[in-house]
Amino acid sequence: MGRKAALAGALAMVMTGAAAAQEPLDAKASDPVAMGWMVGSPPPPERTIRFADSTFLTFPQIRWTFSHWRELFPTAIIARGPGPVSALPKAERADLDAVSFTPLGGAAPMTWRQSLDANYVDGILVMHRGKIVYERYFGALKPEGTHIAHSVTKSFVGTIAAMQVAEGRLDPDALVTKYIPELAGSAFGDATVRQVLDMTTGLEYSEVYTDPNSPAWDFVRAAGLLPRPPGYSGPTTSYDYLKTLKKAGAHGEGFTYKSVNTEVAGWLVQRVGGKPLAQQLSERFWAPLGMEQDAYIQVDSVGAAYAAGGLNLSLRDFARFCDMMRQGGRWNGKQVVPAAVVAEIAGGARPEHFAKAGYENLKGWSYHDQWWVTHNSHGAYMARGVHGQACYVDPKAEMSIVRFASNPKASNIYLDPLSLPAYHALAEHLIAKP
Repeated sequence: MGRKAALAGALAMVMTGAAAAQEPLDAKASDPVAMGWMVGSPPPPERTIRFADSTFLTFPQIRWTFSHWRELFPTAIIARGPGPVSALPKAERADLDAVSFTPLGGAAPMTWRQSLDANYVDGILVMHRGKIVYERYFGALKPEGTHIAHSVTKSFVGTIAAMQVAEGRLDPDALVTKYIPELAGSAFGDATVRQVLDMTTGLEYSEVYTDPNSPAWDFVRAAGLLPRPPGYSGPTTSYDYLKTLKKAGAHGEGFTYKSVNTEVAGWLVQRVGGKPLAQQLSERFWAPLGMEQDAYIQVDSVGAAYAAGGLNLSLRDFARFCDMMRQGGRWNGKQVVPAAVVAEIAGGARPEHFAKAGYENLKGWSYHDQWWVTHNSHGAYMARGVHGQACYVDPKAEMSIVRFASNPKASNIYLDPLSLPAYHALAEHLIAKP
């Protein structure tokens, strides 16, 4: 097998959850601490995880990798600043483990606690009415540790963009090229800012990681997310890769999830804000929210942040951000994100545009400002990332849930049947028994 095919197989297995010769180890058997990954000076070869050979992306190694991302990639600090840490009051509840639900398409009920193992959860925290009611850590993740958020990063970037729109610094109806003329010759040359933020661009690009010829492979190599094969001569930065994209179809006709849109959104945020993304995340969220820890974001060879999925943060700081959104942008008496911006995000976009993407488990949803909006009776909306990363905001239940995970199945298509009914069941339980 050639190096290209080997890398394709490694990433495809992770991104699709494709079975190898046998079923993957369960949550207990794949516990990274029990397995002894990266223990020793040096660790033994059979317990060593590397970027160079893509073992960092294979299962069960990802159960260690996702809590140690910074040890494998270049990153930029997202400083919490010198201010005090904001309080997270606790009112933990023992009754939540027994909350039951029936998975989508399933027949047998499952409890909340059982779902954590089934989803390979690394950390989960539930806020209700501003207090922690549930907090658990598993595997390699500890309260003082950080975890890769993957595409949850998109929602942080989208929130900054929405704030810049509210401030009059970014025009959603303007062409992207008003701010980034370097993209004039690309597929984004006649796309609007709004089309990028809502992923309704028509691009000759697909995220099919099972196909080594998919354009997604060129993107991840350019961004430094995978080793480059010998003799590689393609783009070596995210910026240069975006310039190569071609158009396919009309913009604005339907939603299609393509991470390169977020890379453009990140470029817009940095161009309009005049500061690196890490600094803007610090100034807009980490410092005013009184985060406990510095966070960090993966960067490419010229220091450009991986806006589509490079954020690493602690579970409690993740909860601060998510519950701030649940509270209409307020936190500890301060308006961190304008209430109108939160309302705009939570209001979503056009479900008929979203429906064209064909998500069977997300009927009636929409995608807006890099957030997933349910349009359900609770007004819930989400930030979502592969392998089980999530921020779930439920305004009616006065509840927010943040989750880190390292599920061997990457796509939320496979995870939603357990996750979505579990979140909703917990919300209903907290409404009925506050």
